[in-house]
Amino acid sequence: MNAAVRGALTAGATRVLVNDAHGSMRNLLADRLHPGASLVRGKPKRMGMLEGLDGGFDAMLCIGFHARAGALGVLSHSFFGHEIEDMWLDDRPVGEIGFAHATAAALGVPVAMLSGDDVACEEMNGWDSGVATVPVKYARDRFAARLRPAAEARAAIEGGAAAGLRRAAAGGRPTVADGSLTLAVRWQSSSVAAQLEAVPGVTLKDSRTVVTSGTAPELFRLFGLFMQVAAARTGHYPYC
Repeated sequence: MNAAVRGALTAGATRVLVNDAHGSMRNLLADRLHPGASLVRGKPKRMGMLEGLDGGFDAMLCIGFHARAGALGVLSHSFFGHEIEDMWLDDRPVGEIGFAHATAAALGVPVAMLSGDDVACEEMNGWDSGVATVPVKYARDRFAARLRPAAEARAAIEGGAAAGLRRAAAGGRPTVADGSLTLAVRWQSSSVAAQLEAVPGVTLKDSRTVVTSGTAPELFRLFGLFMQVAAARTGHYPYC
């Protein structure tokens, strides 16, 4: 994280906000975070992994992301481990990478850089070839990888963050999308889907797949509620 902050400051960033967004969302050591950044920590958060993001930011950096459920990438999953089998945004398969990208774009914020394994980087490039990607490991299977040396990985993240922000600044902001999108989520448990059908605007496509529509930010926030319902119903909790 500090490597990414250093890269952002090198590229001219005047304000850096870090959102701790994995699991408990209390992973980063606040006293060791680069002093040029402020930290959003803990949960629940209304926008989860994107808490604090708004149109006042010039870019978003995605650090430590992973490929979507079903991909043969390191720790691949879509938010919720085994509880979510697949997701689609306007009929396009999507995971955390695509959903975050679509939501940021809807707010007028470009994604400048992503780090993760090589499979996650390929997924991001499929959504937006203009994003700088930094593979810090190369998947051998879902729980095995060849790792880049730590110092090399940090240097790559720092350089990628700086290059990505410069590229994003040159490319300008994405057109803010006001249109409605359709989100479909296929759960492992038909019970979760049945409970979610009670949410206004949510319908069942089949016994395990729920469908709803809205703008990307609206869907991202509503999806956070989906995960809370699923956690309460199954006793399992989101990985993020």
